[in-house]
Amino acid sequence: MFKKETEYALRGLVYISRQNQEGRSPGISEISTEVETPLHYMAKILQRLVRFGFIQSSKGKNGGYSFNPDKPDLTLKEVIVSIEGDGLFNGCGFGLKQCDEQNPCPLHTSYAPIRNALNQLVNEETIQNLAGNNSSAFDIILNRK
Repeated sequence: MFKKETEYALRGLVYISRQNQEGRSPGISEISTEVETPLHYMAKILQRLVRFGFIQSSKGKNGGYSFNPDKPDLTLKEVIVSIEGDGLFNGCGFGLKQCDEQNPCPLHTSYAPIRNALNQLVNEETIQNLAGNNSSAFDIILNRK
């Protein structure tokens, strides 16, 4: 449903948050390995997430990636919109520009409740909450079935 970049960003952020909850700031190699992403691709994604202010990075022996504990929890929607824009939450199921209540596409009535439910879910769910869930849910997020 999401672009690969978004999927990797979400999984990487959940992993970072989980490690932060355990008092660790993981490095890029560890994150890339744990979320099963190409190292250089994950590095680019994490650079963007740092620029967006979602996480911070520190260099050196005890360096790595971490969330600022003084910031509010990060919603999934914030991450998704920063990478993909908001078309998924506002757009037409067919991708038509002129689709609205006055000029509905054939999917309009059926797609609206799905779009609204997805919007609500990602607006309410946070990275920190997903990272704090039980270990089996965390393992599923990281593809460790």
